[in-house]
Amino acid sequence: MGETNQENGCFLGHVSCTTFNILAPIYKRLNDKTCESEFPELWISRNESILDKLLEIKSSIICLQEFWVGNEELVQMYEKRLGEAGYKTYKLARTNNRGDGLLAAVHQNSFHVLNYKDCVINGIGDRVAQLFDVELVVPPEDQIHKSGIRTILVNTHLIFPHEYIYCFARLKQVYKILQFIESYCKESKLSSIPIILCGDWNGSMKGNVCRFLLSQGFVSAYDIAHPSLDHTVDNCKWVSHHNHRGNICAVDFVWIHNPNNLRKPLKQSFMEALLRNIYELQSKVTESIYALPFPRVDLSSVTCTQFSETLTKLKLIGPPFNVFTAEEIKDFWDHIDSNGDGVIDMSDFSQQQGMHTEQAETQSEETDDALTTMSPVGFNVVKAMLFPGEVEQVGFLG
Repeated sequence: MGETNQENGCFLGHVSCTTFNILAPIYKRLNDKTCESEFPELWISRNESILDKLLEIKSSIICLQEFWVGNEELVQMYEKRLGEAGYKTYKLARTNNRGDGLLAAVHQNSFHVLNYKDCVINGIGDRVAQLFDVELVVPPEDQIHKSGIRTILVNTHLIFPHEYIYCFARLKQVYKILQFIESYCKESKLSSIPIILCGDWNGSMKGNVCRFLLSQGFVSAYDIAHPSLDHTVDNCKWVSHHNHRGNICAVDFVWIHNPNNLRKPLKQSFMEALLRNIYELQSKVTESIYALPFPRVDLSSVTCTQFSETLTKLKLIGPPFNVFTAEEIKDFWDHIDSNGDGVIDMSDFSQQQGMHTEQAETQSEETDDALTTMSPVGFNVVKAMLFPGEVEQVGFLG
């Protein structure tokens, strides 16, 4: 996936990263009544095939989602085979004993793991993330150079957007992950460090989660490696997933943020994404696939009270979902109401969002250009593939 450069005494080499939702047997339905987990011969065979493919690809880093952490036989299968191939494995279960979780494997000939942190994302879906602080291994023949590239790697799996509430939950999950990264970098006194985000994001480039990441300076590795697809935020031309609703979509991403990429303040960027979600729901109720719990409301101009009431009506505050707390809402408002007059003109905000989206897309294009040359310290995408290979056929991608 990436190529580092040799400036500032850094090692020049190639590393690769694979992300894969392997569908836990406890969730893989064979019919309306049974799951694959009830038939060991089936899930053992399927996971052996998955391991065969992973070991054939030989990525420097492997990030798996929906890993059946609750089954010791499957855990030992992965740890044994990956360990024999030179990988060190790290697993993390979702909270509340959901049965599945994450597994990451780092090849010890590629990266030194300097630190590892669990990130527990409290709230809907019992989601978690894994954070790695790693350094690229410098081969003996290149010891003349000072060090390898140091980077932050994250593996995660966001909740599926079953209804509109989950769209807000997903946005907050990403926000908390980026907060966690910022906090870790601050505590570790790290600046100007590349960041790689891997996983199943359960949403395409059209959604506000991906737009949020774009506004934070992240770029999609696959899109950089395939400029011929003429991909845009509103016109995704590749797929990585066939979901339980029968839709094909692009949800499995490797996101890259190089230190020289522009980045908005995190909270500002999140506020914009949050309000964009609300505004789109309010202005496009008749077009929405989600049923709102109240009639269309005029939000051409909104006060703090109206803002809070809207979030309450959307069931984003309080039980049973508890997406946001009252304290968080007050904090949101303080950042939204920049001039302190107690009112936000949503029509002005809509126009601002158009400008922000355009800026994000322009920034992404500029980043693509930067990545085709070599950035001072960071990663350049030289190749990206989808598996199985059939999905990359021109007719399939359309």
